[in-house]
Amino acid sequence: MNDDIKVGRHISRQFDQELDEVRSRVLKMGGLVEAQLDKALEALREGETDVIVDVEKLDHKINEMEMQIDEECTQILAKRQPTAGDLRLIIATTKSVRDLERIGDEAERVATMIRHALENEASLKAFKGLLSLGEHVKELLHDTLNTYARMKTRSAVKNIRKDQDIDEEYARVVMRLVEYMKKDPDNISDALDVMWAARSLERIGDHCINICENVIYLVEGQDVRHSDIDTIKEQLA
Repeated sequence: MNDDIKVGRHISRQFDQELDEVRSRVLKMGGLVEAQLDKALEALREGETDVIVDVEKLDHKINEMEMQIDEECTQILAKRQPTAGDLRLIIATTKSVRDLERIGDEAERVATMIRHALENEASLKAFKGLLSLGEHVKELLHDTLNTYARMKTRSAVKNIRKDQDIDEEYARVVMRLVEYMKKDPDNISDALDVMWAARSLERIGDHCINICENVIYLVEGQDVRHSDIDTIKEQLA
């Protein structure tokens, strides 16, 4: 299994610069998405809804960056007609950018659900476990961006394993919310807001794993989508 990949140098320095700029923009977009999720969790952590406006503002910037990067990749495909590793880089980049944009959408949904619950003075019991789930998802997102920056397949595999833990944590949060609703029908509205927020956090984890799978495809040239962790390890051995 390769530890990392280095984008080869080309006769055209401009081509090298174009590829470097695309990767740099993806990481910048990832930083905005990370900030967006952090602010959504801050609203939950502090019990304040003011920062949610910042989440919505960041979403507009993220959408603009997605379109800019897509256009740059289209221009590279048209002008350079890349092959082999360069072509995989462009394909992996466009897919990863799509996942980053969707992570931003999910982060905004988390913020919206949290604001709705807080404005309705939801009981703290309804939020039990949600912040912990959010922090683990935030850590996975950070590790995923590092994986993309360094192009390390080993860390990609580790992240896939972490997402399994997040799925289990999400299931526990849902079970607690179901019990919370069973105890009193008046809790249903609050619990549903929190449940949708938890679902969005779980979806962010899934999009992170898509990006990690893109890194594996880029580095190893192997499509590991829909494969379990043991199969992936065997493919990369």
